[in-house]
Amino acid sequence: MRKLNPENERIKRDYLTYLTEAKRQSEKTVDQVAAAIAAFEDSTGRKAFKRFHIEQARAFKRQLASQVNAETGKPLAVATIHSRLMALKAFFQWLAGRPGFRKIGYADADYFNPSANDGRIASATREKPAPSLEQVRHVLGVMPHGTDIEKRNRALIAFALLTGARDDAIASLSLRHVDLAARMVMQDARTVRTKRRKTFVTYFFPVGEDVEAIVADWIAHLRTVLLFGPDDPLFPKTRVASIEGEGFAAVGLERAHWSNAQAIRSIFRDAFTVAGLPYFIPHSFRTTLVRLGEATCRTPEDFKAWSQNLGHEGVLTTFTSYGQVAAHRQAEIFAKMRDKAEHSGEGAPDPAAIQRLLVQLAREYGG
Repeated sequence: MRKLNPENERIKRDYLTYLTEAKRQSEKTVDQVAAAIAAFEDSTGRKAFKRFHIEQARAFKRQLASQVNAETGKPLAVATIHSRLMALKAFFQWLAGRPGFRKIGYADADYFNPSANDGRIASATREKPAPSLEQVRHVLGVMPHGTDIEKRNRALIAFALLTGARDDAIASLSLRHVDLAARMVMQDARTVRTKRRKTFVTYFFPVGEDVEAIVADWIAHLRTVLLFGPDDPLFPKTRVASIEGEGFAAVGLERAHWSNAQAIRSIFRDAFTVAGLPYFIPHSFRTTLVRLGEATCRTPEDFKAWSQNLGHEGVLTTFTSYGQVAAHRQAEIFAKMRDKAEHSGEGAPDPAAIQRLLVQLAREYGG
């Protein structure tokens, strides 16, 4: 067992409390920061933070560059290295302002910066894999729905497409959060595990009456057959029991919520595998919906509403996080523009018109 440095432990406790209480960072983020600091301590032999020297930062960067991922056996991803270094940079900048750490300069923390090239690689926007609507419909079409568990699993995937809700939010939803008549879901942060604990309303996305019918049939089954009430889970966890001669097996549904989204991801993986398709994580459905919105929305107000439906405070979040034009669509768009230019005989676009469009977009999108 590695020997801890009591002084370092006190400092880390203060810093992690600062991140949680003052910076309001999530438990997951704080855990990642704690892991990065612990890894740095290991690299220095747990020397006191007061004895920090820039050579320690340089040595740690070299160590990260030579490490491999324990699961894949490949070198650590540039983004992983970048996030760990930035966590340490922020930590030592915080230390530099504390009594007793005056020997650490704010500029010393800059030695945790990765190279400029690695920084660009880590922050680059890349096309995110996401299923098409046709692929999701194929999955729903081949999923069995005879038993309660099978009905739940099929409705779960339909609901993810219908609402774009994050998997952890879905795991914590109750029946009372869904209003079929209004075609909406109230993602109430008091009881639903939404991202950054935001409360917002989601209306059903226009993905098809067939998808909506699967969800409606499931809710009717919960209410009339299983006799679930408003506070019971929308997607109850699996009940597991011991069966003589067979061991533990799934025997039905419990009147209880999932504690996390792990089971939901397993359901997605199994469903896509059985359908003969690559596994798409639940979050990828949000990218699917953004791409649908790009093709459906006709005005800035349309896309603003679409963005709000995903729980985004600003349209730019939707554009920058999910809205990159897929490579095949980029090619199609340019082919159409090229064809139009060749056959229309129009000259160069009016710069004033372009400026007016940019001003309108900035006003509408808050950018």
